[in-house]
Amino acid sequence: MTTAASYTHLNLETVADAAAANGFGESGSARFATGDLEAERTGLAIHRLKPGRRQAFGHRHDAAEEVCVVVAGSGRVKLDDEIVELRERDALRIAPAVARRFEAGDAGLEFLVFGARHEGDGEILREFWT
Repeated sequence: MTTAASYTHLNLETVADAAAANGFGESGSARFATGDLEAERTGLAIHRLKPGRRQAFGHRHDAAEEVCVVVAGSGRVKLDDEIVELRERDALRIAPAVARRFEAGDAGLEFLVFGARHEGDGEILREFWT
């Protein structure tokens, strides 16, 4: 990682895998780069789901609007009661209160998530899309 007063540069592969660290590595990886980037107002994560796997749980926010960009593979996302198909280069804006959970297609799914950071803003939904 390279840091200067006005920027931080790092490779996302160097960010700790929160999925593996929390016992969810069988479905894929989740790297939350906000702290490593020393970002003060922006959240950034990269998620990889193995082929045919679903995220370990869904979630929603109180204030954080998120933008998701599919960088590789394809899959689906459940947004409240709707299923949306995703493919490479799709961008998806998700309003804070919308429950969401992603599922990979046959080739897996890799996507970036970013938006304004709201510390502690999130509700885990374990039974969402079971």
